[in-house]
Amino acid sequence: MSKHIAIYCRVSTNRQDLRSQQADLKRWAEAQDEPVKFYRDKFTGKSMDRPGWEKLQEALERGEVSRVVVWRLDRLGRTAKGLTALFDDLVKRGVSLISIKDGVDLSTPAGRMLANVLASVAQFETEVRAERVLAGQQAAKAKGKQIGGRQAGARGRKVREHEDAIRTLHNAGKSISAIARTLGLSRPTISSVVNS
Repeated sequence: MSKHIAIYCRVSTNRQDLRSQQADLKRWAEAQDEPVKFYRDKFTGKSMDRPGWEKLQEALERGEVSRVVVWRLDRLGRTAKGLTALFDDLVKRGVSLISIKDGVDLSTPAGRMLANVLASVAQFETEVRAERVLAGQQAAKAKGKQIGGRQAGARGRKVREHEDAIRTLHNAGKSISAIARTLGLSRPTISSVVNS
């Protein structure tokens, strides 16, 4: 079976783009002799449940991937538990992981140690960012400012326009993630319509 190098790119939101990562990754890919396939996501790093990552995971399970390459380790995810489990899985499969900016290569003991340290740092950064947001919201509330732009239970116009489509797709057996991708809405939004 012919194998390929899986290059994974991720940004957290649709407002961000992948260009800064892709430029370095394409340069790296051009120097390789093996076939290369790109997998991309615009999705939070707090969950490993992402469309592009799921495709890459399926290729890993079929034994089609020789190496996984990322721009930085935090592009894979932002939870130490999820990343550590991923590192262990890759090592068991004999698939190396290379992070261009972090200089990590899982094929070496030093690379595995550094990968786990960086996974912990990524989670720490996420938790600190969440604490800063919460502190800012509490400070704003203390000054009498309202947090959030909509009253509880109110649905936006875009959601109201898609409610029938959401229910139709859900009744047809589509997953909440698939409906969210199709309609460009968040999974919590889809869940709120489905469960109402």
